[in-house]
Amino acid sequence: MKKILFPALLALAALVAPAANAQTAYKLQPQLSTLGWEGKAVTHGHNGTIQFTSGDLLVKNDMVVGGTTTVDMKTIKATDIKEAEQQAKFVGHMSSDDFFGADKFPTATIKLVSVTPIKGAAATANNATIVGDMTIKGVTNRITFPAKVGVKGGVAAATGKVTIDRTKFGLKYGSKSFFDSIGDKAIYDEFTLDFNVIAKM
Repeated sequence: MKKILFPALLALAALVAPAANAQTAYKLQPQLSTLGWEGKAVTHGHNGTIQFTSGDLLVKNDMVVGGTTTVDMKTIKATDIKEAEQQAKFVGHMSSDDFFGADKFPTATIKLVSVTPIKGAAATANNATIVGDMTIKGVTNRITFPAKVGVKGGVAAATGKVTIDRTKFGLKYGSKSFFDSIGDKAIYDEFTLDFNVIAKM
């Protein structure tokens, strides 16, 4: 009996162990997730929002270990511009080939390559370093940024801020790095994204 039972138990353990260590995809909730942006020029600046459309956070052993998010570049808005005509003009320019070329490149994505815990992080601080491949306007670059990630009660979350150099994605309009004589009409190369991604099982 023991000769039969022991191999059976080993076989059962082999089946259960991979399942326990498998990654689970938590589905991104666009209605609960937010993405804000801020860009500045020499004389002014703007801030606003873009909408997530889909994605997931990969969870293993109650920790976020990867994932992918997609945003709709046609949803960009400047929340600081209240006048409708100016808003439409701004969105039109951001959607044009000068910037994001939204008709040809309607989405932007980031794929998380690694999520490394930060040892000793305070409860309210960023607790992980994320490395990801970001694709904007068909160009992919690897970026690294801190974030606060967690999994609790069937919900996975990632919150943080990342600084992007737009020129690395071919967005050179108004950049002093490429147009020396632009003077005070220059737009800074870097812009920031504030994200709060919520995903559920």
